[in-house]
Amino acid sequence: QVQLVESGGGLVQPGGSLRLSCAASGTFFRVNAMGWYRQAPGKERELVAEITSRGSTNYADSVKGRFTISRDNAKNTAYLQMNSLKAEDTAVYYCNADIFRVATMRSDNVWGQGTQVTVSS
Repeated sequence: QVQLVESGGGLVQPGGSLRLSCAASGTFFRVNAMGWYRQAPGKERELVAEITSRGSTNYADSVKGRFTISRDNAKNTAYLQMNSLKAEDTAVYYCNADIFRVATMRSDNVWGQGTQVTVSS
């Protein structure tokens, strides 16, 4: 019932920037923590950044100082601002959200479909 839709991916040159968005939609739910993951060809999916409902953030060492995660609770949307992009950042980026389902009073985990980010000259 709850869906996450990512947008903002694309092709960018090294040193460039992109801003990813993740919008959660549905009914009778609350969003707790949200995060961004990525998966490069031949590699496992890894955590890039996460943000709690309290606003606390956590980043992978490889992106610290370059990426910034934020959220707009009124819009149920999370963002990932990516600056100083490197070729190594090329991957499919996935949004993830921990949600609370009011109907069942239980937490659940939801994934978006992913958006491609390619950093190349």
